[in-house]
Amino acid sequence: MGLLGTGCAFTPPADRQVSLPDPPQMAETVSAAQREHQRILASYGGPYHNPRLEQLVSQTVEKLVAASERPDLHYRVTILNSPAVNAFALPSGQLYVTRGMLALANDTSELASVLAHEMAHVIARHAAIREDKARQAAIVSRVVNDVLNDPQMGALALAKSKIALASFSRAQELEADGIGVALAARAGYDPYGASRFLSAMGRNAALKPLGAGGAADPRIVDFFSSHPSTPERVKNALARARQLSAPGTGARDRAAYLAAISGVPFGEDPSDGFARGRRFLHPRLGFTFTAPEGFSLDNTAQAVLGIKDDGEQALRMDVVRVPPEQSLADYLTSGWMEGVDARSAENLTINGFPAATAVAKGEPWTFRLYAVRFGGDVYRFVFATRTPSAAADRAFRASIGTFRRMSREEIESARPLRIQIVTVRPGDTVEQLAARMATDRALERFLVLNGLSPGQALTPGTQVKIVTE
Repeated sequence: MGLLGTGCAFTPPADRQVSLPDPPQMAETVSAAQREHQRILASYGGPYHNPRLEQLVSQTVEKLVAASERPDLHYRVTILNSPAVNAFALPSGQLYVTRGMLALANDTSELASVLAHEMAHVIARHAAIREDKARQAAIVSRVVNDVLNDPQMGALALAKSKIALASFSRAQELEADGIGVALAARAGYDPYGASRFLSAMGRNAALKPLGAGGAADPRIVDFFSSHPSTPERVKNALARARQLSAPGTGARDRAAYLAAISGVPFGEDPSDGFARGRRFLHPRLGFTFTAPEGFSLDNTAQAVLGIKDDGEQALRMDVVRVPPEQSLADYLTSGWMEGVDARSAENLTINGFPAATAVAKGEPWTFRLYAVRFGGDVYRFVFATRTPSAAADRAFRASIGTFRRMSREEIESARPLRIQIVTVRPGDTVEQLAARMATDRALERFLVLNGLSPGQALTPGTQVKIVTE
């Protein structure tokens, strides 16, 4: 659904109040909203509880509500335990913001711009919400039934239905932009926070893995999956802010905001498994593996997904139940995937664990399949290449050979990356502070996280974010 992520902002004339229709009746949507709330929690890692951060978000919403044209409306905000950069709203007034979104923002005015945009969708009661009500209720009911009847298919339905949140039209997004910037300004916040945050999101999206041809990796379901593109929206958000005030006016509360997000986890929650470069670790389940050279990994609720930097190879790892009496070679050829060559199936052992492999052919991909029995589960690996070769197959075989049990020391030392706030000292450079980042593309990510431009000098005494273990 909506926030700041599309390409332009609605800019009503400066002398005209935006007239808003009545909000939806709560009784109409309570049941559907409750079910949708549970679906969202399941899709985005559940709630993230942090009293200091929850208080900051709640106080921001209260100020925005008091300044809105509908101060009688009530909103409930949930922080989601997801590294995705996303925010959205339900017609009932339920607002969601991910901890990934909060980690990217740099002050309270940027947070206010996110929340004000989402509130604008609720206040304006956009037609898409009304039109989608029956359809979304049907989706939720079907997903619930799928989860109960077939957990694997239910998980797939949850993943696919995430994109159903993207139901606002471009015109509605632009209208919400205009309302949101004005609302944040009336609440006393810096109206330029919207354009700053839009810029940060665009730059952050550029750090995502690229697919074939340099296109953004479609595996990444985050804010830009449900909102239009950035450049024109930055321009229009900036124009709307200039209508309201000169730069430098309005509260930003940067120090208070940074204090609130200090210590917030960055990236995946280790209890659900996490990636460190090419390596994936799951401390709770006790296993690890390393993807082939040149791959980047993404851990989703349904599977670990990987793509090579040139987009020509990919992988998926998930978990399935296979009866103990069924051989893994038989499972690989049992029909769960089309195009499997039964003659290629063979049972084998990987680091002491029963396993099997087979080859499948499709268009335009060729697949090397593995199944590894670990504990009571079977981990299924699908390696894919557009150009089959002996070298690619060796790389896949080497990768599956890294699947192993984690040591007790590895499990105990697996901790989440966290946001740390540091004060710039005289002589500190961007490069020096970026070198302390425990992430990939450290310099670029440091600049994006702190809203800094390449070549911009640091000011001693100011605070910046770094990501540490």
